[in-house]
Amino acid sequence: MTAPQEISRASLLRQGFVLEYTTLAWNVIGIVVLAVAAVSARSVALAGFGLDSLIEIGASTVVIWELSGTGEARQQRALRLIGVGFAALAVYLLVQSTWVLAAGLHPRHSPLGIGWTAVTAVVMFALAAGKARTGAALDNPVLKTEGRVTLIDGLLAAAVLLGLALNTAVGWWWADPAAGYVLVYYAVREVREIFTAGH
Repeated sequence: MTAPQEISRASLLRQGFVLEYTTLAWNVIGIVVLAVAAVSARSVALAGFGLDSLIEIGASTVVIWELSGTGEARQQRALRLIGVGFAALAVYLLVQSTWVLAAGLHPRHSPLGIGWTAVTAVVMFALAAGKARTGAALDNPVLKTEGRVTLIDGLLAAAVLLGLALNTAVGWWWADPAAGYVLVYYAVREVREIFTAGH
């Protein structure tokens, strides 16, 4: 007979997989939507958020891989892979946002970008809460870390939304690259957390 503890763990693992596959599917769709919105609006914030979605896809894939066979060595490798993705995002956004500000490139209005980032913020906050609970119940540091990645994804969606809304409402074109700098800050903070937490 299977012990209740084993049944509970199996159920939590299934829940972890559902959360990660949902995140994966959302971000795959998001890359396409954000690419169209970023090109049509010439928005560095939307382009950066699209890259963040690409990193989130990588992070979800890493967690799915890690949940398939736990072990400390695999967990450390998974965390490092997530950290490297965030470091690459920070470098890209720092260069791109600085270049846009220096060149004075004005992004266009983006109703598609505003709509997608608004919905994404809500979805990511809900997924992050689920991952935090499931990761804590499983005592799985990779799922908990990726839950923070998803929370950051929601915060970044809100920051990009604010930049797009300010550009549309009052013509503050610089709010778009400024939102890019917000993404840099969170990406660097997450890299530092991953590589100095002693995992």
